[in-house]
Amino acid sequence: MLPIIAALNPIAVHLGPIQVHWYGVIIATGVIIAVLLAVREGNRRGIKADDIYDMILWALPAALIAARLYYVIFEWKYYAKNPGEIIAIWDGGIAIYGSLIGAGIVVYLFCRSRFIPTWLMLDVAAPTVILGQAIGRWGNFMNQEAFGQITSLSFLQGLHLPDWVIQQMLITGSYRQPTFLYESTWDLLGFVVLMSLRHYPGLFKQGEVFLSYVLWYSFGRFFIEGMRTDSLWLFHLLRISQVLSIVLFVGALAIMIYRRRRSAPLPAYLDGNPFQKQTNLSK
Repeated sequence: MLPIIAALNPIAVHLGPIQVHWYGVIIATGVIIAVLLAVREGNRRGIKADDIYDMILWALPAALIAARLYYVIFEWKYYAKNPGEIIAIWDGGIAIYGSLIGAGIVVYLFCRSRFIPTWLMLDVAAPTVILGQAIGRWGNFMNQEAFGQITSLSFLQGLHLPDWVIQQMLITGSYRQPTFLYESTWDLLGFVVLMSLRHYPGLFKQGEVFLSYVLWYSFGRFFIEGMRTDSLWLFHLLRISQVLSIVLFVGALAIMIYRRRRSAPLPAYLDGNPFQKQTNLSK
């Protein structure tokens, strides 16, 4: 038997009337680490740090708004009756797929305006994004959300989890599958794989680091989503994230094959930004 441990407090600190939630702190930490790593890699590939910072200033609000809209749209039956809670993102309720869609649109438009190869920017960002996702899932842990089916204490103990993690999985009187942890682990492994392989000479063409990220994440998310009990549903028949995972996996694979079969040669990821190189040579 485990000693009785109260659920972890989702509030990190009180600043007068303002409550700072661990959910926001953890997600912000993931974003900061992701940006710093992207800037470091961008410098190697000929993308200026200022361009990345400027892009983030646009992409972050778009990602946050899109993530919330995605969630609210598919839970509209609830929010139509509780409109005051639509902006309450500190209580959870943002969808990663929504944030990726919103940020992706901004990245495309930004790169077009700054003459930066969009595929290269996505390649630079992809491994850091999946690391941010791995960290961000612990915000779900603090909010006791993104959990799975009812399970037993012995099963959780068999995963060799610390007691404080196990006790946080005691939700509404039952122990739950820690699907947040499964996805966090899958994302962390994806980060290690992408970081290990993207600098291997001749392995990746521009765009393929990003497409590999999409393949990796959507594949794992499909199976993990099937274990969750708080999924968003389409017509009460299909889990939206599973449908989107299939679409993204097939789409990314098809794009990768199509680009490889084109007659025009693709630049290698390690070639970096040709526009920036030309600018440097002209100085």
